Amino acid sequence: MASASRNALDPQTARMVIDPGSYAEWDPLLDRFDRLREEAPVAWVEPGEELSHPPFWLLTRYEDVMHVSKDNATFLNNPRTVVFSLTDGIEFARQFSGGSEHMVASLVTYDAPIHMKYRKLTQDWFMPRNLQTIEDEVRQIAHAAVDRLVAAGPEADFVKLVSAPYPLHVVMQILGVPEEDEPRMLMLTQQMFGGSDEDLNQSGMKDLPPEAIMQIVAGAVRDFEAYFAQLTAEKRANPTGDVASTIANATVDGEPLNDRDMMGYYIIIAAAGHDTTSASTAGAMLALAQDPEQFARVKADRSLLAGIVEEAIRWTSPVQHFMRTVAEDTEIGGQKMAKGDWLMMNYVAANHDPAQFEDPRRFDAARSPNRHLAFGAGAHQCLGLHLARLEMRILFETLLDRIESVELAGEPKRSRSTFVGGLKTLPLRFTAG
Repeated sequence: MASASRNALDPQTARMVIDPGSYAEWDPLLDRFDRLREEAPVAWVEPGEELSHPPFWLLTRYEDVMHVSKDNATFLNNPRTVVFSLTDGIEFARQFSGGSEHMVASLVTYDAPIHMKYRKLTQDWFMPRNLQTIEDEVRQIAHAAVDRLVAAGPEADFVKLVSAPYPLHVVMQILGVPEEDEPRMLMLTQQMFGGSDEDLNQSGMKDLPPEAIMQIVAGAVRDFEAYFAQLTAEKRANPTGDVASTIANATVDGEPLNDRDMMGYYIIIAAAGHDTTSASTAGAMLALAQDPEQFARVKADRSLLAGIVEEAIRWTSPVQHFMRTVAEDTEIGGQKMAKGDWLMMNYVAANHDPAQFEDPRRFDAARSPNRHLAFGAGAHQCLGLHLARLEMRILFETLLDRIESVELAGEPKRSRSTFVGGLKTLPLRFTAG
């Protein structure tokens, strides 16, 4: 229970923070976070009457989220779940996993020293030096994506034709998943990350009860695991030069990875490796469609592309939060935290903090510096950040060569999700050159 000294949120605001629907209504959400940053930047969130969940601290200021991100000794990824979940969901995960609150064990759930040992298994794959070797292949995939868009014109859904399939194809090529299996990978990712969204979870039903959402997510995880178990057998029998072969044949401290850790490794690369880039890519296209002058500037001056990419990642913040567990009594923003407390680093709020970013809701390709937190920071900084930047830069180089003008052709829609979010539709009207 919260003590009197804790800065507890009112029930309506507390519900907003954990409601997937709140993240589909972007401007009202940012309005709330603006008020919280002013009034209660380190706030205590207690469960409401309708939804049961463990209480937690909410961080909305950039400096606080950065501090927690870099202090991996005081703020742990284990043993409590790193993704917000209701009490029933946590119990379901324990039953599903055999005792862990993490439904999937992966790089984002490990602490030192095991985290770095696992990270090093594939880290070289995602470094700039290695990515240079696949740049031509990525460019071919980008050209194919833009061809699809142009062929569908002059109006099309950018998410369906470009921002969803393009990064998916790139990461599946790196991982070693056959192209014919990519639609399955996309569907499972959307079900796992978008379980609360009626369009992404494949149910077509709004406001599914939590237990139904849990079953959808668990089903996606089981399907992922079954798929990657078969892929592991293939890559052990006939290893090739891809990430799946590296994972299938990896050892840590002289021992092969156990099945749970191995499946989690595949899933985090297969799912997080494209869904977040898809969201940032769609965010960049939305910004350019809404601002013809900025579109014209970047079309004329490609040196602005790096800024477009970085600003899209900040502005979109595809990974909307991560949770941490307090390892020892500490204090943030004048609020005393006890060992075992749970806290939420809200990246949407942190990346729209005016103390760090001037006029944060404005999409500014020339924003500098732009030290956003969309990739995290410290030891757990996103493994695929260089790949994401490469994919987006190459795609927009290709797009700007082919598209003369672009505008919205309807109302974009965001996904209902507290964890990984972004646009699920982006209807565009464009002219091709």
